[in-house]
Amino acid sequence: MQPTVSVIIPVRNEPDAIRAAIQSILDQTYPGITELIIADGMSTDETRLTIASFADSRIRVVDNVATSTPAALNCAIRVASGEIIVRCDAHSVLPPDYVALAVQIMSDTGAINVGGIQRATGTGFIDTSIALAMSNRLGVGDANFHYGGEAGPTDTVYLGVFDKEAVENVGLFDESLIRNQDYELNIRLRQAGGIVYFDPRLEVEYRPRSSLTSLASQYFQYGSWKRVVHRRHPDSIRLRQLAAPVLVLALAASGVLAFTSWWRLAVVIPFVYLLALATATIITAIKTRRLAALLMPAAIATMHLSWGFGYLSGSIPGKPATSE
Repeated sequence: MQPTVSVIIPVRNEPDAIRAAIQSILDQTYPGITELIIADGMSTDETRLTIASFADSRIRVVDNVATSTPAALNCAIRVASGEIIVRCDAHSVLPPDYVALAVQIMSDTGAINVGGIQRATGTGFIDTSIALAMSNRLGVGDANFHYGGEAGPTDTVYLGVFDKEAVENVGLFDESLIRNQDYELNIRLRQAGGIVYFDPRLEVEYRPRSSLTSLASQYFQYGSWKRVVHRRHPDSIRLRQLAAPVLVLALAASGVLAFTSWWRLAVVIPFVYLLALATATIITAIKTRRLAALLMPAAIATMHLSWGFGYLSGSIPGKPATSE
């Protein structure tokens, strides 16, 4: 018998994005999806009307009065009846065979959480530039969920298809973590002896932010909350996660050197960084033939500097919208 599946989506004020996410769930080929639970963070726009426009009895809406992403995920999991929990975010679009393939991978590997590639795609000029930046190794480092790689155990995966009982046994998502709660949960799942498994066949379309301002806010939050997770789990630190803070410190040091007798050295780090941005842009523009690649340096720099400042500041921003 195939295990039953509950799909959960955290959302707040995303009337446009949520439509594509819901439709991608309804188009799944897996027959054992018993419900789609949408945890709404008390949206103040047309989000609920958009959800109500889908005439499918499997769709349920629960109130997420705390409004944060981990609270949304937890309140959806608590009322879910499925043996397996499939997470889908408001900015994500799952391919039709995603759930069926994920359940099969869990059965074959014994993993308690599986996930694959976050394939960033845009529809306009700016969000396409951001998508290109999020698909570039200079932009986001060597995490396999951005590009692919060999299937196997890993430290974390994008979204996640979970064994519900295993998640409940480790205490669900930590609601004190507004961001990086998925990474931290995977730490506890692995500490409990579970396998977190990456498979590149699980590819999810992700629709990024449509402005550099919102991208900066998103990545500042990522950096700030990553530092919180590192304080709690110092053994989880990876070198790629320190690159952005080191860049910010190096650029700050260059600014100081500019006012000393070592001023000639002040241009070295900014020059090397700009050269790297230009090289990545030229290569991407040639490979993709997309005009949007010309804005990629601004997107990558926004991601790096925002993440780095967030990590170094130790400042915890206010609660973001309940969507990714």
